[in-house]
Amino acid sequence: MKEGIHPEYKMGTVTCSCGNTFQTRTTVGDLKVEICSQCHPFFTGKQKMIDSAGRIDKFRARYGGGDKDEKEQKEKAEAEESK
Repeated sequence: MKEGIHPEYKMGTVTCSCGNTFQTRTTVGDLKVEICSQCHPFFTGKQKMIDSAGRIDKFRARYGGGDKDEKEQKEKAEAEESK
């Protein structure tokens, strides 16, 4: 290994926005992160489910279309054919 070309590898403190801190080896020094294993939903098991059904209903109400309108159109066409 050549001398003088590699950065210094020293101890540094990683600080998360949740308040968790831990020590690690780094070339940068102290680090500040937004999320860590103590507060990330994947590791804590507290994942939030997104209500995508509500978004879809809002979209359909605003712009129409979708399965509901198709069903209504089919029912109207069948009713007219039976007359």
